[in-house]
Amino acid sequence: MDKKNTVIGVLLIVAAVASMYIGDRNSMQRPTPEALRQAVAEQAPPASAPSSIESASPPPVVATATVNRLGPQINPTLENEFIRVQFSDLGGAIREVALHHKLRSGLYQFPNKIDEPTPFVFNDSNIDEPALAIVGYPGLDQNTQYQLVSKSDTEVVYRTTIPGRIEVIRRYILAPDSGTATDPSDPYQIRTETTLRNLSSNLDKPMQIGLAVGTSAPINDLDTGRFLAAWYSNGKSASSIPRARLEASGGIFGLGLGAHPAAPSIDTQGPIAWAAVSNQFFVGILTPDAPFASLTTRRVYLLTKYPESNNFAYGVTDAAQFAVPELKPGETTTIGANYYAGPKEYRRLSNTEVFKLDQDQVMQFGFFKFFSALLLTLMTWIHSIVPNWGLSIILTTLTLKTVFIYPTLASLRSSRRMQKIQPQLKAINEKYKDNPQKKNQATMELFKLHKVNPLGGCIPMIITMPFFFGFYSMLWSTADLRFAHFLWATDLSAPDTVGHLPGLGIAINILPLMLGAVSFVQVRISPQPTVDNAQAKMMMFSPLIMMIFCYSFSCALALYSTTNGLFTIAQQLIINRMRDDGDPAAAKAAPGKAAKNVTPQKRK
Repeated sequence: MDKKNTVIGVLLIVAAVASMYIGDRNSMQRPTPEALRQAVAEQAPPASAPSSIESASPPPVVATATVNRLGPQINPTLENEFIRVQFSDLGGAIREVALHHKLRSGLYQFPNKIDEPTPFVFNDSNIDEPALAIVGYPGLDQNTQYQLVSKSDTEVVYRTTIPGRIEVIRRYILAPDSGTATDPSDPYQIRTETTLRNLSSNLDKPMQIGLAVGTSAPINDLDTGRFLAAWYSNGKSASSIPRARLEASGGIFGLGLGAHPAAPSIDTQGPIAWAAVSNQFFVGILTPDAPFASLTTRRVYLLTKYPESNNFAYGVTDAAQFAVPELKPGETTTIGANYYAGPKEYRRLSNTEVFKLDQDQVMQFGFFKFFSALLLTLMTWIHSIVPNWGLSIILTTLTLKTVFIYPTLASLRSSRRMQKIQPQLKAINEKYKDNPQKKNQATMELFKLHKVNPLGGCIPMIITMPFFFGFYSMLWSTADLRFAHFLWATDLSAPDTVGHLPGLGIAINILPLMLGAVSFVQVRISPQPTVDNAQAKMMMFSPLIMMIFCYSFSCALALYSTTNGLFTIAQQLIINRMRDDGDPAAAKAAPGKAAKNVTPQKRK
């Protein structure tokens, strides 16, 4: 039975680790057009959003579309408490979005670098393609100069023409600082409308016009790009296209399984309900009023200090294709959409009054989404009371341990009883080594006599493993933990490195080392319900394995695991000191005397 427990435990660990890497690989199945139209119809944009650009009534300004600049560049901005949006007259699009929300301390909530007095910028000016620029239409691309028609505190309007052919008016409206009961908009969200008018005397045939969703770039030089991805939804579920799919690969471990050449782009056929690009902590999401016709995802060379052969130098960009109907002379059509450029915050992206039902998938929680969302919601609520993310993690851990204290204590008692009956189990194994049926029968009778749950040792693992890996998944994309300080740790989303070993360059990470020490003590004081040497050695090596697992990961995970281990040690010390009156064999012993080891008698 002990070997069965070991096998079950190992399988649980293997399954959990495997699910972390494959859980967020969504299905690429195409929906039926009827299913998507129904889904989009059920999720119509807010009634308060403007339906047409024509209400702006712009003055008759003519600006001929050209790749050459007609005058000085004008980059107006719109801003609220949370973002500052800078526009560009080249492409009449968004040059960059600065996340400039400040905390009570006066520091930016999302700084560009740790302790740096500048905000993080999404789709910054170093990226060639402005967000929401028109792409794939000659004469109306990102190099086309637009003329600023009007600018107010909440709205920017651009205009350009291809003489004798088409007029384009682009309007942008920035949401207020916070939504209201009648306007549930998000302050990180921008309303965009592009109106096309046929200036010719001929019928303009149906065509497709693309809008750049934005570019997701590595957030720093150490970013391996694991979380750089494009996203899209069929109206029911979201799918991701990670940057790795565009890179050449030799397959798993270089063995050829899953190998593929580099791809310049990946085309996804629609209809598509929304599209996005994301890095580890931030995301740009374009949600149209009507579905996209298709989506093109490309890998773009961004970090020029690295050679083009280095995959780490690349980002990911999207272009959503809109189907434009035929236009009669003088007729207009409007492409409307909402654009979110901000942090990956589950409490925002799961708000279905503003976002689509599946847009919280960009959090990349994967298989353990339920546990990740639960932990993040609990931790965020605790942080609203205790404004320190390190303390919030500790209190979240203690809350979970308190909630599950009864099954954990029951499991510890069962493990203690299992340890006490090891001599009887050994005797049964020796006596019935040639008769497995009688050995199993005698073993079960012994378990029943001492109220031992044969799966008791697996219960803590079954309970804690989903939360551990849920915490693991949640930490990858929680923007609030980026650069959050706690004790000596300056960034809870990264290792708490305090130095390096001289001459070796090996990082010294304190919290994982503490976790290894706590795990070692926990193993030493816990009952060892087995006499199998192999299992005992595996248990002794488990603290080292746990320390290595957490060593180069977010120190918040080590903080969670260390707190969990300390609480478990306290529980075990209490159980070890308590008299086990629940064991019937101990209860029948004479007062002041321990129960003798009793092997179940054969049934007559």
